[in-house]
Amino acid sequence: MTPLIIDTDPGVDDAFALALACAAPEVDLIGVTTVFGNVGLAMTTRNALRVLALYGRDDVPVAAGAEQPLVHPHPHRARHVHGADGLSGRADTLPERGAGVAGVDAVSLLVSLLESAPSPVTVVPIGPLTNIALLLAAHPSVRSKIARLVVMGGALGGGNVTAAAEFNIWSDPEAARRVLVEESVPVTLVPTDLTTRCAVDGPWLDSLAGTGPKGAALVSLTTTYREHYSRALGRDGMVVHDAVAVAEAIKPGLLHTVPMPVEVDCGFGPGRGTVIADRRVTREPAGRREIDVALSADLDQVRTFLLTHLAG
Repeated sequence: MTPLIIDTDPGVDDAFALALACAAPEVDLIGVTTVFGNVGLAMTTRNALRVLALYGRDDVPVAAGAEQPLVHPHPHRARHVHGADGLSGRADTLPERGAGVAGVDAVSLLVSLLESAPSPVTVVPIGPLTNIALLLAAHPSVRSKIARLVVMGGALGGGNVTAAAEFNIWSDPEAARRVLVEESVPVTLVPTDLTTRCAVDGPWLDSLAGTGPKGAALVSLTTTYREHYSRALGRDGMVVHDAVAVAEAIKPGLLHTVPMPVEVDCGFGPGRGTVIADRRVTREPAGRREIDVALSADLDQVRTFLLTHLAG
């Protein structure tokens, strides 16, 4: 089994990602940490607890993390996409979890889980990278306990929050640069260029809803999100960005990756928060850090993997 920690800001697609980690028999979900992002920290934490409760996972420790970026204020949330509560106004329909948050902050929980793990752990950050940047800056000794970071974020060909930037990276570019550019921990970056192509349609969602109470509850959370993406895609459906990253964490190689150096624009112009990938065949200077960037996949295989595992 793959030991897994998810750092998240639920968010509808985050809820699908958490559900996938709970449902996958290949995964040992050892912890969940929360961060500001799609909605404020109190709501992202409550949403994470409730999704875990839906799957009966009182055993998974949850800790709340950063409520704001490392340096500059967060311009806005994504309530227009995810709803005011982050789950299309349906968060209160999910069960309350018997176990609340751990008595420590997110970074402290991450350190404890990583140091006590018998083997390296896959960490999947699917929100702003603030918690992960703080972890690696303050506790460099845990680097060897991280098998890899599977990061959902970035957009190489045009953003979803600005013309150039994707939401997670744009929410804290300084943290993203620390993790993607300056660190040495192996990274697989799953950008929106690919996750958008993995969009699911109405029949896929209907199939999931028909698998039982958990599938139906997940689909019930999608109304606002589905309306937003149906307009964006021009057809009934939605994009499950974060679940695609968790799928790659569960089944390495499900997505096809290419190693390349990246840079994160931390300026204050129209490119702020942009991930700039150096895709040149000949690159200068040599020796720059490379991360694995997911550029393609068998899209039907990804959708089938998601549905099969979420159906449980």
